[in-house]
Amino acid sequence: MKKIALLGSTGSIGQSTLSLCESHPDLFHPVALAAGSNIDEAVAQCVRWRPKVASIATEELADQLETRLKASGVTGVEVVYGTAGTVRVATLPEADFVVSAIVGVAGLEATYAAVLSGKSVGLANKECLVAAGDLILAAAREHNTPLLPIDSEHNAIHQCLRAGAANEVKQIWLTASGGPFRNTPLAEFAHITPAQALKHPTWVMGRRITVDSATMLNKGLEIIEACRLFNLPPERVKVTVHPQSTIHSLVEYIDGSILAQISVTDMRLPILYAMAWPERVASDLTFDMTALKQLDFQEPDFERFPCLRLAYEAAGASQNHCIALNAADEIAVEAFLGGKLSFQGIARTIEAVLALTPTGSPASIAEVLASDVRARQRASEAIATGAAG
Repeated sequence: MKKIALLGSTGSIGQSTLSLCESHPDLFHPVALAAGSNIDEAVAQCVRWRPKVASIATEELADQLETRLKASGVTGVEVVYGTAGTVRVATLPEADFVVSAIVGVAGLEATYAAVLSGKSVGLANKECLVAAGDLILAAAREHNTPLLPIDSEHNAIHQCLRAGAANEVKQIWLTASGGPFRNTPLAEFAHITPAQALKHPTWVMGRRITVDSATMLNKGLEIIEACRLFNLPPERVKVTVHPQSTIHSLVEYIDGSILAQISVTDMRLPILYAMAWPERVASDLTFDMTALKQLDFQEPDFERFPCLRLAYEAAGASQNHCIALNAADEIAVEAFLGGKLSFQGIARTIEAVLALTPTGSPASIAEVLASDVRARQRASEAIATGAAG
């Protein structure tokens, strides 16, 4: 049995992970949970799973969690909070496998600590590799720590790469649904509303990642993550728009063979693959082959989706630019959802911040976080002054 430490237990990935623990009680058991601010869900999870350690966002919420667990008759749970709490969860000695599913750079320190502790890590947080890929991968090599991607696209590539050696790979292809505005005339982009951007045609996700899918910035972050995970330059990481979302990604080999991974659009499958690796576990996540009646592939439109172009540019520039790309986007998306920025202003904000970002590669997590803060400040300034539109 693998003992699981779960970072982001109350989010969609976290809840899917716990459902797999429920379905496979002989294989997986959560021993440490790190939640955000959803106190009700955190209490329910602690009552159900009785973890050794439970972390929550703030000290005030930790006090509430302890009080409510005591009232429920639950004892023996060490309650912690904040960044130190997530690090405690990620490094719990009893844990064998860490699922990193905290959105944004908030999960960076805990994920890095897990790698330094020599634990196998399932990465559902792409921002960790975007912001600190060099540091995390160096630590993984030093401590012989497996990094298993949970993002459906990178998980698909990981599976396809098992068919050949690294020097046999010509390039990889990330598939993208194209989001809700794949066929929207460019002239209408100036009038796109948050409500429209939050209607994803395929996936049910959090608000930021749904908007990122609408701008295709999410695919841009995946390009950077793929470069880090699979040691490839940006020009060998391609994107194809595949509206059906049944092929999750492809690997093209030097002999002309292209391998594709096909499955249901259910995140439990890549989570299960990562947690069970290097073995495969039987599941009920079967795919209906009749769904393959039509498969469409299109080249991405960089004029309609400039965030994708900006991601390629950041990937080829420096680690600082990758940090700035992610940080500026997070601030811009928040402003867009709050009605303070237009949809097209998201890309303009990112471009303005990248133009001010010096080339460089942080030598520590502290430097990564400092670079992240500077990029957020520049993004906020660009929005406040109207420079981003």
